[in-house]
Amino acid sequence: MANETDSISNQTPDAPQEQPDAGPSQQQIWAQSTPALEAQWHTNCEDGLTTQEAKTRFAQQGPNELQAKKPSNLLRFLKQFNSSIIYILAAAAIITFLLHRYSDSIVIGLVIIANALIGYFQEISADNALDKIKELLVSENYVIRDGQKLELPSRELVTGDLVQLEAGDSVPADMRLISADNLNIQESVLTGETNSVEKTEEPITADNLPLAERSNMAFASTAVTSGSGLGIVVATATHTEIGKIQQDVAEVKAKPTPLMQNLNRLGLGLSIAIVIAAVLLFILGMITHVYSLPTLLIAVITMVVGSMPEGLPASTSVVLAMGTRRLTKQHAIVKTLPAVETLGAVDIVNTDKTGTLTKNEMTVTDILTNHHAYTVSGVGYDAEGQVLNDDVQPVDWQDNHDLNWLVNIAGQTSDAAFHEENGQWILAGEPTDGALTALYHKLTGNEPEINEIESLPFDSAFRYSARLVDMDQDRVLLVKGAPQTLIHLVQAHGGDTSLDQWQSRLDTLTHQGKRVVALAYQPVASDETEIEPDQIGDGLVIVGMVGIIDPPRPEVAKAVQQLRFAGIQVKMITGDDPDTAAAIASQLHLAEVPKAITGPEINEMSDEELTDKIDTYTVFARTTPADKLRIVRAQQARGHVVSMTGDGVNDAPALKQADIGVAMGIKGTDVAKGSADMVLADDNFTTILTAVREGRHVFDNIRKTIRFLLPTSFAEGLIVVMSILLDQSLPLFPTQLLWINMVSALTIQFAFIFEPAENDIMARGPRDVKAGIMSKLDVVEVIYVSLLISGLGMLAYDTLVNHSITAAVGSTMTLNVVIFGKIFYLFNLRNNHPVISKYFFQNKMAFYIIGLLIVLQLGIIYLPFMQGIFHTTSVNFWYGWGIPIIAGIVVLVVTEIVKLFRLRWDDMHQSRMEK
Repeated sequence: MANETDSISNQTPDAPQEQPDAGPSQQQIWAQSTPALEAQWHTNCEDGLTTQEAKTRFAQQGPNELQAKKPSNLLRFLKQFNSSIIYILAAAAIITFLLHRYSDSIVIGLVIIANALIGYFQEISADNALDKIKELLVSENYVIRDGQKLELPSRELVTGDLVQLEAGDSVPADMRLISADNLNIQESVLTGETNSVEKTEEPITADNLPLAERSNMAFASTAVTSGSGLGIVVATATHTEIGKIQQDVAEVKAKPTPLMQNLNRLGLGLSIAIVIAAVLLFILGMITHVYSLPTLLIAVITMVVGSMPEGLPASTSVVLAMGTRRLTKQHAIVKTLPAVETLGAVDIVNTDKTGTLTKNEMTVTDILTNHHAYTVSGVGYDAEGQVLNDDVQPVDWQDNHDLNWLVNIAGQTSDAAFHEENGQWILAGEPTDGALTALYHKLTGNEPEINEIESLPFDSAFRYSARLVDMDQDRVLLVKGAPQTLIHLVQAHGGDTSLDQWQSRLDTLTHQGKRVVALAYQPVASDETEIEPDQIGDGLVIVGMVGIIDPPRPEVAKAVQQLRFAGIQVKMITGDDPDTAAAIASQLHLAEVPKAITGPEINEMSDEELTDKIDTYTVFARTTPADKLRIVRAQQARGHVVSMTGDGVNDAPALKQADIGVAMGIKGTDVAKGSADMVLADDNFTTILTAVREGRHVFDNIRKTIRFLLPTSFAEGLIVVMSILLDQSLPLFPTQLLWINMVSALTIQFAFIFEPAENDIMARGPRDVKAGIMSKLDVVEVIYVSLLISGLGMLAYDTLVNHSITAAVGSTMTLNVVIFGKIFYLFNLRNNHPVISKYFFQNKMAFYIIGLLIVLQLGIIYLPFMQGIFHTTSVNFWYGWGIPIIAGIVVLVVTEIVKLFRLRWDDMHQSRMEK
């Protein structure tokens, strides 16, 4: 075969040999025999590739490394200006500049640049995920070339290379194993599951095999935990499974959050409406000759400036920032401001199982002996626990022969150990061993003292392990392994243990998704020093079996119940076995009857079929990273706002695709955290519930802010419009309109930031993101409040000017009418309760803000230098404050009456919906 390989590499140009590319063929590699692999990859399973052949392939395929292509930083920065909100701000900046309000123009310009910088740095942070994935392939490995064993950097590997694997190695590329000696590989980086996978070299006859079940393959970036192996490289660089994840992450395009889409539509609609109104007003003014051309132009510009809600982007950002701060205190770190509100719109929460819904701490939960079944209390490694009988009463396990033996065998046969870090127990060893050690520690309070003579490690060929120890002055052989294996050992040596007497109880545990381990002992001679595998089973006594599972976190079930009450579906997406996943889903009540589907079954569906059926499934098991991405996209195609929760590299594409990606902060990988929008610093699923509540709270406050800003801004513009239509002088000067906008932006519009959440906020369903921010009733409210405030201002001005007061006093009074209209309208909008109620003083910051606004109004009215700038004058209490306060009360009374009818209407509508 070596000569055949040499001849391939030395063929003449006239007869070129087709070279394997850097990725696998369409044929199922796991089903191929060794000769077929040699033929396909043009290699030799003893001597490997020749050096010359390897160089040729390297030149064709390139290095075995992942490259993160980054967009231009300049284009990334310029892209931040492409939004309707920024266009509104830019228009306002230009208009204020034309009005010679240079300070206002500079301030608005700084806001534009600040928003762009925030978005720019957020995108850079998200792209760090690509760099983190790239770092996963940096290692060196032993490679066989020309029959020689060489240590080479992984970047020099090509398809067809023979790579030797040893415990502690990182797998440098995707490989088909041709030799596996007790080989176990940790694949959590791809599958998310913590248990190491036993590897074999035999072909597997299956047409469609989940990645987690490809036991004769090793994948790039996974880690060898024990044993050794030899494999043929079948994929390098971007063709590897980890490379596909990086490509998926790179290809997922960032999209605006539901809030930003709503704001962009609102901003675009407002800007078009204001521009159209300005053009029509200018044409009308030209036709009617109300003003001279320069005066008309100033009047129209004044109307545009007054109507523009310049404070909308700033106030929205501040509300989001405050929500971010509150979530940080609750251990939820939000990387992008709009992501806070997106949580409030979520109607599906996809979550990983291991470490998210469960503790990622394999635990013994059940014990079976020859005659009884018991349960074990306490979840995870650090909990205290007891053995409980069928009546959930504690059992004295030390006085029970079988239980006493079982607990001691569990401690004596385990190689796992624990150490404490930051108040958490960290496992060193295999998860199954960890569960047995934890059982011993939980019941005895001590670490096991092992007097070992010899050990026989676990081997997938015979599926058990054994340890020869001294116990209480007796020499005993302790055995643990698969139940069927130990029963067959007893039967092979003439024992009367029957599989039938265990089978039904074993089936109960396995259907619950639990791993079952049998524990047994065998008396040996006191001078026995070696374990003879052929003798195991002669006198072997099976004392019992334990059911092991990664149990649900105790607090998760309640959080799931509350999320479902809030109208949010919780879906499980995992690489684990479907029975185990379904069992956990049932325990947590993710649905009335959780329905499961596997990755291979998903692969048989087209995108359209998956979209049609996606809502019928609660559990997605044996999924690959590509499956997770398809699941999220199918849910989004159904109109859902999707949250994805995960902690592994395998979750990264779906985390980035989801409307809000949530990564675990403690056990999560850097790749997952880089792809996510939010990081749970405490790895606590219940924090998502807190985040959803805060997201809804944030949206409520943003909506209140918009409902406040629009009618009060339009009222200013309407005063100008009415003045033109009525052929009279403007009651408000442009500088006064700018003053109203400026002091509002600095004070009163921020009152909603501190408004507490409504009591029923989690009783509502998720908001309909397609419906926009404002309902039809909100639009009606904007119209009538705009007309109310502007009408009261015009009425007061027209009634009193030229009768009892001067134009300067009238203008100052109208200015205060608008301000007090805003103040009293604020009290109406704060919550859904009557203004005079126990909730009146709930938001104390609102009163401080109103106090600050009144102080500023005192300054503009009574300070001489401000009078000159803003065309105001000193006024007595009646004209300056009395009439504006009365106008404000009128606004409050009218809006409160409308609120009462609106609440009654909502109650009636809700009652009809429930029927």
